[in-house]
Amino acid sequence: METFFFLLSKLGWSLIEPEALLLYLLLLACWLLYRNQLRLARRIITLVLLLLLILAYLPLGLWLYAPLEHRFAANPPLPAAVDGIIVLGGALDPVLSAYWQQAELSDSAERQIAFATLARQYPSAKLVMTGGNGNLFDNQLREADYVALFLQQLQIDASRVLFERDSRNTYENALYSKQLANPQPGEVWVLVTSAGHMPRATGIFCKLNWPVLPWPVDHITAPNSMGIVFDLGGHLQQLNFALHEWLGLIAYYASGLTTALVPVQCTV
Repeated sequence: METFFFLLSKLGWSLIEPEALLLYLLLLACWLLYRNQLRLARRIITLVLLLLLILAYLPLGLWLYAPLEHRFAANPPLPAAVDGIIVLGGALDPVLSAYWQQAELSDSAERQIAFATLARQYPSAKLVMTGGNGNLFDNQLREADYVALFLQQLQIDASRVLFERDSRNTYENALYSKQLANPQPGEVWVLVTSAGHMPRATGIFCKLNWPVLPWPVDHITAPNSMGIVFDLGGHLQQLNFALHEWLGLIAYYASGLTTALVPVQCTV
């Protein structure tokens, strides 16, 4: 079931991501031109140009992503003591890290920085870092194998950390980490991940009967960044983030892997 869901999600997204859809429409238009279906080809090309024009000026991705980022408060108050802290992968590129033999961070580096900060704040807490490789084919290199170096650079003793390296998606992050950490009823665990990803992640942990306190980081929306401006590449990337997360929420909820379409915090 886990492998089938992983394969379906990867193949499905590769077919419907915005850049792919625009490319498929242009390919269809070219095919119609060769078949002398000029009227329909012109309509499709016009549609693609109109979509590109809209995407160039309107931050549709940010508008879609903002409700997810605001689902949980940033910098929420935490108790005086917590039993554990878990951070989801995505902050480090294992392929680049292996090639350059150093920690090569992604745009989600805040996850590991926040994890290290909380680890220092709670020196007796259990620490779990979960991150394998979500590539469909080339997945030999695992993120968790290269995080220890970065944590040491942040002066965190990597021997404190349980590294989960087999997960390929968020559901497996939670499932395999629970098997590794063996959290007990009543324990207080803090979950660190990107703010827009936090609703789906929290819903999965709650579904697995592992209540967590959300600590969202890595925000990309702000009121003064959501106006009309020409930025086709940036807007496409943002739309990718937003659609990927919303479609993930729908797919996970439909599959019974989360507690709600847009989950809220479950009781600790």
